[in-house]
Amino acid sequence: MEEPYAKILALETFRVEQVYAAPKPKWTQLSGRKLQNWGGLPHPKGMVPEKLPAWLQSYAEKISSLGAFGGKLANHVLVNEYLPGQGIMPHEDGPLYFPTVTTISLGSHTLLDFYHPVSRGQHADSEQVPAPQTEEQRHFLSLLLEPRSLLVLQEDMYVRYLHGIQPTTSDTITEKVANVAACSTALGDELLRGTRVSLTIRHVPKVLKTAIFLGKGK
Repeated sequence: MEEPYAKILALETFRVEQVYAAPKPKWTQLSGRKLQNWGGLPHPKGMVPEKLPAWLQSYAEKISSLGAFGGKLANHVLVNEYLPGQGIMPHEDGPLYFPTVTTISLGSHTLLDFYHPVSRGQHADSEQVPAPQTEEQRHFLSLLLEPRSLLVLQEDMYVRYLHGIQPTTSDTITEKVANVAACSTALGDELLRGTRVSLTIRHVPKVLKTAIFLGKGK
């Protein structure tokens, strides 16, 4: 058992090294994290495709072979670095992508939180009924993403709800962690975050076919 596990850890270390071996201009610094964009820039008019590096292409092919993208091949990878205390606000991935997002976590765990979208309220007897508006009120479950795990997010969890990561340095495992029984932890545990690198692998359906023509065409 120890030898296969050692190989898994070595592979994780190698993948992280590949991330940090990328040229500095490939990194984009945001307020809560920094990231790399591979495969092209998704755009409503279409993405101009770029070839994925070999180490990312192998992941794209393996995950696509699971049928995650309806028989299509993943063509886009977002690499995120989260330091302890960093996160991302609740959001949806939107219509630029096939409605499935797959995420590999390297280095550290995190809690991925899910939220009901902000409601404008419902009308009852011609009066507007207040609906929960704060993040805490709209939060309804979390998933523990352990190192070397693969998350496949699709269907209602993709299209109906928001997901995000709290900017904290530790996470307490509560009854809202829906997958705790499948993880190597227990209710009440407090997990300290380290540096986490995530590989978000997706399929962008709308891709532009570009060509350069020299001389006279037929």
